[in-house]
Amino acid sequence: MSNKHKILDAILEQGMLPLFYQDSEEGSVEILRTLYKAGVRVFEYTNRGKSALPNFKKLVEIRDAEMPDLYLGIGTIKTPADANAFIQAGTDFIVAPIVNAEVADIANKINMLWIPGCMTPTEISIAQANKAMLIKIFPANILGPDFISSIKDLFAGQLFMPTGGVEIDENNLKTWFKAGVCAVGMGSKLISKDVMSKGLYEELFDSTKLALALIKKSK
Repeated sequence: MSNKHKILDAILEQGMLPLFYQDSEEGSVEILRTLYKAGVRVFEYTNRGKSALPNFKKLVEIRDAEMPDLYLGIGTIKTPADANAFIQAGTDFIVAPIVNAEVADIANKINMLWIPGCMTPTEISIAQANKAMLIKIFPANILGPDFISSIKDLFAGQLFMPTGGVEIDENNLKTWFKAGVCAVGMGSKLISKDVMSKGLYEELFDSTKLALALIKKSK
């Protein structure tokens, strides 16, 4: 089995892809350690600030030293230049808010998992043409579970993961999984501004354990 398939299987097994960005290198490392301690084995750092690349390199260093079974990916990749920079930095997979065929080609040439973001059936079709195995529905808080229910039969067998509008709530999670998603992206509802600014790592640990347990029940 290729690494690409192993990472996809790990996301499906976990049922959740936590994601965040923070300017602070120290804070980013502590959040990563907390998520790992709570049971996370696949994680997305987002390319949303000036410190994203140096912070990501540090996270890779910490992962290699302390968490060898963790898959560490990079999100918010919109350009080939960004894709190449983070591939060189050691990313295991790429997540994007858009469909960019050049980024897809870069990932496909090295057999790397590429997860593009889509909002319409046309975008989903283009993502499939570019060999997307897993598609992020984004922004899911605008589209909602009914969108997944409405289009899943048009794209039989396609794996979908909503990001945005997913909460640590059993009813919310069950609604998403019943609609047909295979996993959920979890950003600020899990790793809140308070967690990051105040260093509330025990709270994050508890929230992550709860989210993973609720997802296991909801799948």
